[in-house]
Amino acid sequence: MSDSDRLFTAEVLPDPFARAQLRLLVVLSAVLLVCFAKPLLALLNFALHSDLFSYVLLIPFISGYLVWIKRQSLPSLSKPVRGYALVPFVGGLLALLFWLRGVAGTQNSLSLATLSLLLLFVAACCFCLNPEMLRALAFPLSLLVFAIPFPVIVVDWIEAFLQYSSASAADLFFTVTGMTFLRSGLVFQLPGIQLKVAPECSGIHSSLVLFITSLVAGQLFLVKVSNRVLLAAAVIPLGILRNAFRIWTIGELCVHVSPDMIDSPIHRRGGPLFFLASLVPLFLLLYYQRRSESRSRSVPLKSQ
Repeated sequence: MSDSDRLFTAEVLPDPFARAQLRLLVVLSAVLLVCFAKPLLALLNFALHSDLFSYVLLIPFISGYLVWIKRQSLPSLSKPVRGYALVPFVGGLLALLFWLRGVAGTQNSLSLATLSLLLLFVAACCFCLNPEMLRALAFPLSLLVFAIPFPVIVVDWIEAFLQYSSASAADLFFTVTGMTFLRSGLVFQLPGIQLKVAPECSGIHSSLVLFITSLVAGQLFLVKVSNRVLLAAAVIPLGILRNAFRIWTIGELCVHVSPDMIDSPIHRRGGPLFFLASLVPLFLLLYYQRRSESRSRSVPLKSQ
């Protein structure tokens, strides 16, 4: 065997060595949890009291579940390529240094601290696990990105995008249904009432949850990468149309029923209802993609 062949050949470890690698990963993970205990507790408290980031508490459990259900098909442990740990380790240290220097705002501070923890955990995985195992665990590890609260500037950008795009789509809805209105940016002047698409109406929480749902569903039920990408990309227009439909519904109710509908439960607490409605076309697309993949796998090859 040549040196170049030996470079790419994995050395399968005996069971005692494999268990030692796993024990080392557990120890390193425990050390990280202890070192980051204070920001993790702050993140827990922040997420429990946040309307936007309440979902981050579920992400580690979802990632753990994805690893658990594929445990039987995971490759055998072999000798790790520990040089792979260098990049995430350096990135984690840099994020840690910026966090220790102090960042304005609780949300921004937690973003840096959680990013540092995640990168150092990835470095620990690269240090202990072989490349084949890392590839098998790539999606659960990548999903942990959503356990990081977005910095304020990112949230503001997403909210602004959803606000203006939803307002434009609602404009189309009102035009198609014959509503008399004037629009100035995010403000709609309807007969007898004025509606403004506020940041709270952007649906950013629902859109993020829908996006994460599409990623997990694609990983569980689809094989083709192109189908997974399409399913996730479909969340953007779905989120915009959901918000626009909600704006249009409230506007129609305020004009044709009573202006007091602006304070009705459908406006104040109707978000979950519209979120469930947006799940229907997403799962229909998933169903169509899954059937399409099943048919393509069942088609027999033509004889030459």
